Amino acid sequence: MSFVRHVKLRVPAGTAKPGPAIGQALGPLGINMADFCRQFNERSETRFEKDVPLTVQLTALSDRSFTFDIRSPPTSYLIKRVVGMDKGPSNNSPEKPVAFISPEAVYEIAKIKQQDDMRWHLPLEGIARSVVGTAKSMGVHVRDVDEM
Repeated sequence: MSFVRHVKLRVPAGTAKPGPAIGQALGPLGINMADFCRQFNERSETRFEKDVPLTVQLTALSDRSFTFDIRSPPTSYLIKRVVGMDKGPSNNSPEKPVAFISPEAVYEIAKIKQQDDMRWHLPLEGIARSVVGTAKSMGVHVRDVDEM
């Protein structure tokens, strides 16, 4: 039983089904797709709302077994959800923001992101700055409550 490969997948919480998207990643590794989907759905249903896109880091082993870690939703998804956007802007401009987000919402998103296994050691301020950078690239500006 030795390491074969890491695979990153984007799977909706609680609704993973064996299909082309998952099959193309897991099929060549010989991993049972139905088994992965069952385990993923069991673990994601309790932690996240249904259909929230989650990043999965899967480790494939030579005996066709696997382990996987579920990470938090993408920062852009969380920002769009907070400001009520369906999709990002087609052309964003630094002068004309598409939407505004409060510092409190940025802090809450940073706390969600800090729960990931790879980010527990990072300071919350650094993660919040990363969230602000992602928001700016989406045309969403951080605005204090007094300015709204």
